[in-house]
Amino acid sequence: MNGHSDVFGSAAVLATTEYTRRHHRHETGENQCCSALVKHIKAPVPLVWSLVRRFDEPQKYKPFVSRCVVQGNLEIGSLREVDVKSGLPATTSTERLELLDDDEHILSIRIIGGDHRLKNYSSIISLHPEIIDGRPGTLVIESFVVDVPEGNTKDETCYFVEALIKCNLKSLADVSEGLAVQDRTEPIDL
Repeated sequence: MNGHSDVFGSAAVLATTEYTRRHHRHETGENQCCSALVKHIKAPVPLVWSLVRRFDEPQKYKPFVSRCVVQGNLEIGSLREVDVKSGLPATTSTERLELLDDDEHILSIRIIGGDHRLKNYSSIISLHPEIIDGRPGTLVIESFVVDVPEGNTKDETCYFVEALIKCNLKSLADVSEGLAVQDRTEPIDL
């Protein structure tokens, strides 16, 4: 796992567990599933956060979003209308900003409408500093809770949502790490 020693791995697991316990609390009902995913990104927290915090521009790193329109100012309770790219079983999603904490680097959203099966979906994403290969990096944790649609199992529902989040987190890593490399590039004196 990123070539870190077992000691570092154990410390990272403990930190991840603590962050998850502290920031990713979801009330889970009987017919709901929830999960948390982790991604290590080779870019500093401020850079990654500059992408994640943009409730008004999720398409900067979410590959399934084609367009986003925010109603009103960017504040808790703000709504966004998201258009989803073809290939997914949806075309639109209406989402509300539940939490935007620039100090703790936590963003939470709730889906309140749209033509999809993600009813009562709520997610929390948090960013935490870490060192990766001797450079500033970011530990990203994203958790969710969602109703299990009729005709599906909890496992099927979790698998589907986890696949979407993994894709989003991979894209977030790709975009962030690309920007981080640009930031580290030194000008060449001719």
